[in-house]
Amino acid sequence: MATERWLSARRREILPIPYFHVVFTLPHHLNPLAQSHPRLIYRLLFHAAASTLTRFGRDPRHLGGDLDVTAVLHTWGQTLTQHVHVHCVVTGGALAPQGARWIPARPSFLFPVRALAKVFRGRFLAGLQRAFDRGELHLTGGLAAFAEPAAWTAWLAELRQHAWVVYCKPPFAGPEHVLAYLGRYTHRVAISNERLVAVADRRVRFRWRDYADGNRVKVMELDAEEFLRRFLLHVVPDGFVRIRHFGLLANRRRATALAQCRTLLAHQPPPPGPPESVRDLMLRVTGIDIERCPVCRQGLLHPVEVLPPASAAWDTS
Repeated sequence: MATERWLSARRREILPIPYFHVVFTLPHHLNPLAQSHPRLIYRLLFHAAASTLTRFGRDPRHLGGDLDVTAVLHTWGQTLTQHVHVHCVVTGGALAPQGARWIPARPSFLFPVRALAKVFRGRFLAGLQRAFDRGELHLTGGLAAFAEPAAWTAWLAELRQHAWVVYCKPPFAGPEHVLAYLGRYTHRVAISNERLVAVADRRVRFRWRDYADGNRVKVMELDAEEFLRRFLLHVVPDGFVRIRHFGLLANRRRATALAQCRTLLAHQPPPPGPPESVRDLMLRVTGIDIERCPVCRQGLLHPVEVLPPASAAWDTS
């Protein structure tokens, strides 16, 4: 239900233009640091990705305006291993300064991915260096060797030598397809119940898609302890926001910016229909009629009594 409400809100914000799916991925060398400092690493990932897109969007050699960006953090691969990346749904164009005009991107091309990757890498590592200088990193265990400044500098230099991965292409079936994909995990972590095949004899079997083998669906079996270890890698710190909006969708300017864009694009969104009842929403999303008897499936349920919160009954003072 929460996912459907999120998707409905995002669909209302879509403009009549091409969109791009951009993914910024951290190299696996940073996985131990993400495990020991998840809040810091995930925050740096969001900041580096957003600032990179903002820089390219505002550069007059590319567009020269502000983009519309929705970003969703994922930390997993298909087999629940650690694979930290952020998905971004980005407008194929930008709003010029002062909202003077809409600047469309070239068909099927937004920004050069190699240039995006270099800037993203530089911004992330610069933020990591600032965190080290401020004493925000507590390097212990397997990371203790990097606590010394010389070793830390050498490690960052090694990370700069690697080519970081950024994906940037228009989604095959439009922005709705990407949003639907991201919506599967906006309110759950790493794996959906439908992928679970069996749990027996302290073993867990689940389906996964092997992208290296023609997207074939396979079944993996893990010890329950290993399954739980992998799953718990993806539980974000308490209160951490995994879905963020930047540029034109930033909360402080969203309504005004979207109205300006629609005016420039001569696009009026369809008027909102009557509010959908909880019954209709549940029926559409889950196929369950919450007002029908769950036993006989024939008769309708009717309210008998409204029970107020029983907070007084739990007062043990």
